[in-house]
Amino acid sequence: MASLFDSVTMLGLFDKIFVVGLVYGCTLILRKEAAFRISAVLTLLYIAGFGSNQLGLTATASFFNLLLSSSPVILAIIFQSDIKRALFSFWKRHKPGESDNLDLTTTVDELLKGLHELAERRIGALIVVIRQMSIDHLVQVGTEIDAKVTSELLNSIFLPYSPIHDGAVIIQRDKITSAGCFLPLSQNPDIAKRFGTRHRAALGISEQTDVLVLVVSEETGKISIVHEGKITYDADPVEIRRLSRKAVEGRRAPRVVATPEH
Repeated sequence: MASLFDSVTMLGLFDKIFVVGLVYGCTLILRKEAAFRISAVLTLLYIAGFGSNQLGLTATASFFNLLLSSSPVILAIIFQSDIKRALFSFWKRHKPGESDNLDLTTTVDELLKGLHELAERRIGALIVVIRQMSIDHLVQVGTEIDAKVTSELLNSIFLPYSPIHDGAVIIQRDKITSAGCFLPLSQNPDIAKRFGTRHRAALGISEQTDVLVLVVSEETGKISIVHEGKITYDADPVEIRRLSRKAVEGRRAPRVVATPEH
């Protein structure tokens, strides 16, 4: 054992600690809840590989070294959605001051008025508010609209006899840009079975982009907030206004803690 520790140089030890710290930092940025576990696994692999090599277990050391050399590919697969989100966010940011002259208060008021009117009448709705990232690569656009956000327009779009009521409405800044859009459905197996297509579509688009999605359930009339792959069912009106304002302004918001469903 003494010879094993004698062969460890300070530079080599620092090198390994630095790599582990670097991986931890990257995973922390991409997905905080997974950072600690992945870093712990990589640390154990480093220790196991180094120890096997020092003990002369050539085959075992080669196995651990193979796992470590493959770790970038493995991490890229695990975090592919997060990496895609970060890249699109970097390239698609809006110019500073773009929304300075917009009447955002009126936009948010009209959005919330329309949302609550739909909820009271139990008319299902799916509304996507774009923050900074483009979603063009993920959405099948139904009908281009390019109109101011008004409660009347939202109500008319989602009325059951409207030809575009089944799709999603896309809002960017103070405009409804399109309606009747089809979103990618979430493949998360842990989604509550009571959630229908609208909620699954909301989760699907939020898992890959930074949008805020507002969903009205036609069965219950409850309003859900969805962003970053998390859903809050029957959300508080104050929280809906706060997050809607941030989204219309193009700002990010803290992660939503999912409301447990039974």
